[in-house]
Amino acid sequence: MSDEILINITPPETRVAVLENGVLQELIIERQRKRDIVGNVYRGEVCRIMPGIQAAFVDIGIGRAGFLHASDVLVSGETPSDEKGIERFLQQGQKVVVQVLKAPIGTKGPRLTMSLSIPSRYQVFLPYSEKLALSQQLEGEIERERLLACMEVFKEQGYSGGYIARTASEGVEEASIRADMLFLNKLWEEISLQIGEVSLGLIYEDLPLALRILRDWYQTSVTKIVIDSRTNFERMVDFSQKFMPEVEGLLELYRGHRPLFDMYSIESEIKAALERKVPLKSGGHLVFDQTEAMTTVDVNTGSYLGRGNQEQTVFKTNMEAAQVTARQLRLRNLGGIIIIDFIDMQDDGHKVAVLNALEKAMSNDHAKYTISSVSELGLVEMTRMRTRESLERVMCEPCPICSGSGMVRTPETTCYEIFREIIRDARQYEAKELLVLASNAVVEMLLDEESTTLADLESFVGIRIRFRAENEYTQEQYDVVLV
Repeated sequence: MSDEILINITPPETRVAVLENGVLQELIIERQRKRDIVGNVYRGEVCRIMPGIQAAFVDIGIGRAGFLHASDVLVSGETPSDEKGIERFLQQGQKVVVQVLKAPIGTKGPRLTMSLSIPSRYQVFLPYSEKLALSQQLEGEIERERLLACMEVFKEQGYSGGYIARTASEGVEEASIRADMLFLNKLWEEISLQIGEVSLGLIYEDLPLALRILRDWYQTSVTKIVIDSRTNFERMVDFSQKFMPEVEGLLELYRGHRPLFDMYSIESEIKAALERKVPLKSGGHLVFDQTEAMTTVDVNTGSYLGRGNQEQTVFKTNMEAAQVTARQLRLRNLGGIIIIDFIDMQDDGHKVAVLNALEKAMSNDHAKYTISSVSELGLVEMTRMRTRESLERVMCEPCPICSGSGMVRTPETTCYEIFREIIRDARQYEAKELLVLASNAVVEMLLDEESTTLADLESFVGIRIRFRAENEYTQEQYDVVLV
């Protein structure tokens, strides 16, 4: 597999596109005004203890309290258990040092932990632990033993803290691993000084997105990394020379006249990823609906009729849908509970094949996920770890007219609401005349299709009724003014 990473940087925004075999698979956007805070370390103040759910809310100075579960509390090397509740470890007003595990999503604040971890290229440093561990993705037993031995030698020299060897450390020489561990020790010394000086707020901020991409996303399948900002290109070259010399030769400065994302047709892909409906090459389509509780994916055959029997048509559509769904989940960064409504299949072999296709398509996903079996109704339940806002939540906001529901009341419905309001006001107040302010569509319906009803109403209440169209009013807005 050939991977490419494209980095588009402007002063207010950084965008990263990850391509696999020339196809956009992942898009990460970080805006200067809303920088990703995952990995940042803060000194916060406990503002509320919730014994019922064994959690606390912590003010870290970002305008939204963070959520700290008892399993993420660490006081004097101890974590609350069933016998010792969170209220015995934390009190309201107490100052604590926490790290952001998950960014704020929707109305939810960030997820916090007191078990700090500082990542670098090859290692993750655990300042409040002494354990040595290895990434689960490191499979070779000989290599695992070699890496563990390297870490043990370093620890024997008197350095405190625990370490986890990352996947990127596989095959890396001992000198590089040792240098990485020394760097983490020095970084922690600086962070420790800041912990002593900061009373409330940010203590340590993780690297900017462009450098985090080098540290966390580089793998041997990456063939080039293209950046369209000279200043940031030089920073990335300097970073790679110090910490990742194997990456330096892959860095390219884009000098073209056309925008970088236009050259690779990324902009059109972004627009398509914000659409609710996703077409399939066969003629079918997917429909994505994202809610607070879950995301649903509905698979439809659409215009695809197939050449064989109905079961084969359904099977082919579901197979293609499995591939496209996996890509769209990554591209849209959809997380949490996901329900995929595949078209009903009678053949058990087809169900297994579709599930295997989905598993294979998801195998390159950086986010952790779990996939259940196909239910009798053709539904597949899965979860995907959500650490940051979805693409839709980053780039869009709820419609001011429908408040995100996707539906607005018809002009007819608004007309009948106005009739009821007129009767209500006529009974409560003494007025010689009523002025109705509404949108053009509603006023036109009142004076045309509902004119007979309006005349009967005017006679019934004994009050003259006038109308005025307001261009700024939505289809649901109206006012009845006493004159």
